[in-house]
Amino acid sequence: MKKQSIWRFVVQIVGVSLALAGLICLLVAYWDKLVSSIGALCNKCKGDCASAESEDYEDELLYE
Repeated sequence: MKKQSIWRFVVQIVGVSLALAGLICLLVAYWDKLVSSIGALCNKCKGDCASAESEDYEDELLYE
């Protein structure tokens, strides 16, 4: 009886690990869409917050 509970626990751990790996794969696969959606939401809610980041990397300032 004890061996069944150990195997059941191992199978549950493997199942949770595979589910987590699947979620990570989905996150990696749709990363560009998630980032663009978050950027659009940020621009809609707070104004143009993406421009504040791009001002740090203006080419004209690099060559002064």
